Amino acid sequence: MVHDLYQEIILDHSKRPRNCHTMANATGQADGYNPLCGDKLKLFIRIEGDIVKDASFVGSGCAISTASASLMTESLKGKTREEALKMLDKFHELLTTDTAVSQDLGKLVVFCGVRDYPARVKCATLAWHTLKSALTNNAAEPVSTE
Repeated sequence: MVHDLYQEIILDHSKRPRNCHTMANATGQADGYNPLCGDKLKLFIRIEGDIVKDASFVGSGCAISTASASLMTESLKGKTREEALKMLDKFHELLTTDTAVSQDLGKLVVFCGVRDYPARVKCATLAWHTLKSALTNNAAEPVSTE
């Protein structure tokens, strides 16, 4: 039953992604690319002080990649840079270890089943690695999952 709900949320965010638009007043941006399946995205963030006020993305990708970017941009708003980077670490741990699901990830726990499909982990983490580049102003080169 929980698995079905998780699948439903991922499908909803892949078919109707939230925050899928460019951002004219972005204070940071980065490009990401997953050569394994061709996912590409450009991430935009607007930070005021140390708080992520807005986040959006554009691009093309598989259902997992698109849903991950959509849910990530929703989850980031109101977080500090440090909180956003901690979320990235927790999300990566969720996808790559058998540790208990971290409840402080909110809706992002829907991706816990991805760890059973190692090739899809890169799809789910592309937006997050791109976020790290945007947050650390290290966006000169596109982020790659390879």
